[in-house]
Amino acid sequence: MNVTLDGKALAERAAVELEEATAPEIVQWAADTFGDRLCMTSSMADALMVDLVSKVVPGVDVIFLDTGYHFAETIGTRDAVAAVYPINLVNVTPRRTVAEQDRDLGPRLHGRNPGICCHLRKVEPLKEALAPYEAWVSGVRRDEAVTRRDVGVVQWDARRRMVKVNPIARWTQDDVDAYMAEHGVLVNPLQYDGYPSIGCAPCTRPVAPGEDPRSGRWAGTGKTECGIHL
Repeated sequence: MNVTLDGKALAERAAVELEEATAPEIVQWAADTFGDRLCMTSSMADALMVDLVSKVVPGVDVIFLDTGYHFAETIGTRDAVAAVYPINLVNVTPRRTVAEQDRDLGPRLHGRNPGICCHLRKVEPLKEALAPYEAWVSGVRRDEAVTRRDVGVVQWDARRRMVKVNPIARWTQDDVDAYMAEHGVLVNPLQYDGYPSIGCAPCTRPVAPGEDPRSGRWAGTGKTECGIHL
């Protein structure tokens, strides 16, 4: 099958057929369908998706976007995950280092124009990293934000011309917490310090009890997504 030509129809059919499937069943479908042309991404806020996917697909390629702005705890989590789980970590960096970006575009681009910064340090590097694959797995959930309420368990990623698989799209935070506890999943220690959603250090703040879990991302800018999932 030519996924580029038939991927949209495939994704739409799978979204309906797998809507009530379990997360491992969805991952298994993706593995059976795409083989070694399947990868996943992880922000290293925790290792839930790594744990889930690697149980079905040992040795899966896990793409981590090393933006140059991560908390030390996130880099430490990345290294721990790579050491503990049966995965192939793919560490992806932007074309410019932070110093080169500051030189070319001025310092603190993330504060002046976070949209451009995210595009240069996340969206474009991910586009290049995903080029060899036909499908990618993400941990996006419908209950995370209003912008994600219509996410399918499988969908067509029209911008990248590939299939996107969201095995835990239907999960709630309670489902996440239960899985993490049952399987002893590695967690970024920042989560214990009030960071339920963890991005780049300059653009992430702790979240107060009762606040939206993603309200600590780009606080005060009106920005809610980096552009990867939209």
